[in-house]
Amino acid sequence: MKWEGNRESDNVEDRRGSGGGFGGRSIGIGTIVIALLGSYFLGINPATIISLLSGGGPVQMQSQEPAQGPPANDQMARFVATVLADTEDTWGPIFRASGANYIKPKLVLFTGQTPTACGTGDTASGPFYCPGDQKIYIDLAFYQTMRDRFRVSSDFAQAYVIAHEVGHHVQHISGITEKVEQAQRSGTQKQANAISVKLELQADCFAGVWAYHANQARSILEDGDVESALKAASAIGDDTLQKQAQGHVVPDSFTHGTSAQRVRWFQRGIEGGDLNSCNTFAARQL
Repeated sequence: MKWEGNRESDNVEDRRGSGGGFGGRSIGIGTIVIALLGSYFLGINPATIISLLSGGGPVQMQSQEPAQGPPANDQMARFVATVLADTEDTWGPIFRASGANYIKPKLVLFTGQTPTACGTGDTASGPFYCPGDQKIYIDLAFYQTMRDRFRVSSDFAQAYVIAHEVGHHVQHISGITEKVEQAQRSGTQKQANAISVKLELQADCFAGVWAYHANQARSILEDGDVESALKAASAIGDDTLQKQAQGHVVPDSFTHGTSAQRVRWFQRGIEGGDLNSCNTFAARQL
């Protein structure tokens, strides 16, 4: 993936090495892990689960130190900021074309734990998006996990991680997430899981839409990039993770989709860059 020299977003907040107290009602990472049945790598949308387990409502946080940007010599932070900028440059025009304004999310770098409007963010949860504060949270150690556990290390596969979470932001500001949460509250756990799968697969498709338009505008893709992203999508399917964790799969407990489904919806987005092709909620077959 070609990224060096491209614009870096100034919407990056660096909390690494800072404290930050936790106040009010917070949801522990144990709750998130249980809710996702061990599928705690990539694409986690805490609000979808937390709204079911905690009765909804925002989580209050204590004030933190003033936000700071990452140091200029931090190569990984610069990469993340560049990818975020590229998503801004992609989604802005897409929203404008439909007569809407794109509200840029902030990306927070942290280590260990950090307070969020969705409860306590934890390294073990992997990258996630919190609708309550419209921020994407990531501990950069996750990329080492991708290399060690999934044998995925390309820049584009790492960018896919961010693009997926930005996809959740697009869902939130478009009103999709709110409708999903309402539907989940009125159904059974099995039905809630099925809706969650559709939400996650749509975020995968949105990540593909970003890749298509970014490549059309800025030629970011290099040989092997798409294959590496597909490998990442395949590695974090519910069926693959459950087999690794417990030796068998429980389809009714899926919250993110199978490996094949995640690959298929990312491909659908990147092949044509058409948002209309990402309507997982109307699809007869995922």
